[in-house]
Amino acid sequence: MKKIFLLSVVFLTLLGVGARAANAQGTAKTGPAPATVRDPDLEKDAMHNLEVARHYFKLKKAYLAAIQRCEEVIASNPTFARIDEILFIAGESSLLLSQGKGKQTSKLPAAKLRDDAREYLSQLVNDYPDSSFRKQADEDLKAVGGVKVKEANQ
Repeated sequence: MKKIFLLSVVFLTLLGVGARAANAQGTAKTGPAPATVRDPDLEKDAMHNLEVARHYFKLKKAYLAAIQRCEEVIASNPTFARIDEILFIAGESSLLLSQGKGKQTSKLPAAKLRDDAREYLSQLVNDYPDSSFRKQADEDLKAVGGVKVKEANQ
């Protein structure tokens, strides 16, 4: 009798775990998940970095500092709602630094800075074709070799 009781308890436990796991998978009625779920804290932090990058870029002409803020956002929150503006500021700052403009200098060679500018601006054009920064990015890409085509395996 004890064996039957013990087997019944084990069976019911396994049945409960299996039902919970099946329920966790959801149903077709719930529909697809939202395209992009954004963490409000990451968005707030990224927005602060964007505002600082804008300040460095537009007012201070501190392009190296602007790039660093943009790279921080790209690394920590690649789904940021304003990532197109981040890519634009990073690309423009790299391009301007490669031309020796601004109040800061970079230890990187001008060719590397131009390549970086091409990467950022190409990502903007390829991934965000409806961005308000697209037109300026297209113009600047002409100076650095045109849009870099996305590779199929990325």
